[in-house]
Amino acid sequence: MQYDPIKKTLGKVFNKTPFLRILFYKLLDLLLLRAWHVRNEIRIWAGKSPSGNRKTKRFILDAGSGFGQYTYFLTGLSPSWFVDAVDVKDEQIDDCNAFFGRIGRKNVLFEKADLTQFSKPDRFDLILSVDVMEHISDDESVFRNFFDSLTQHGMLLISTPSDQGGSDVHDHGEGESFIDEHVRDGYNIRDIQEKLNRAGFTKTEARFTYGTPGKIAWRLSMKYPILMLNTTRLLFLLLPFYYLVTFPVAFICNWLDTKRTHQTGTGLIVKAWK
Repeated sequence: MQYDPIKKTLGKVFNKTPFLRILFYKLLDLLLLRAWHVRNEIRIWAGKSPSGNRKTKRFILDAGSGFGQYTYFLTGLSPSWFVDAVDVKDEQIDDCNAFFGRIGRKNVLFEKADLTQFSKPDRFDLILSVDVMEHISDDESVFRNFFDSLTQHGMLLISTPSDQGGSDVHDHGEGESFIDEHVRDGYNIRDIQEKLNRAGFTKTEARFTYGTPGKIAWRLSMKYPILMLNTTRLLFLLLPFYYLVTFPVAFICNWLDTKRTHQTGTGLIVKAWK
């Protein structure tokens, strides 16, 4: 299943004006369960960690910034936080620099970078990596670069699929991911912590996301619409009516997923400290 072409098509539609793009960010924040979990973790870091004090100048890396959804969230939390946002795609970097310039966000810089080679020693108080590591084969090189780039007591926050059916792999045959762009279908919760320890991290925490309510939300919010749009782009016209019916259920399921502790799940939230 091709996910990137759908994202590109949506990007073209919502990138016509800054208002539409910000609206798109808000819709993603509501629809995508990973956004609920990631934003909650960032707020916890901002509220409880000394390095997260919103009045203190801090440096953050958005590692694999994509369309800029999380960079927009981070730069809006505090003008004292400066975000380095990196991605491997030139068009994403150029597009985001143009957009953030148009809305006057000066506490961010987008640049092209390969995470297997990107390192800024002792630079960042927080490194955010959302749905990135499942796209990178040489993940241990990236983890070592993350470790080197964090300040002392800095935190790494990762959102990625788990091996408990991440990318809906269990519904699409042995070894077949719902999203073709993934190089792995998910991480074993212990395996990713061991890799982070080998990279130098002294403390790690990992928990499952996308439990039973999250799986329902994922199907309603993402899987079924993507399946429809891969059939024909004309179905874009039906999306507002589709979400009018399904969104209330998906919203409740997203909320429930963030409030429960899951014994298993198709997603992971992983945190690690230097």
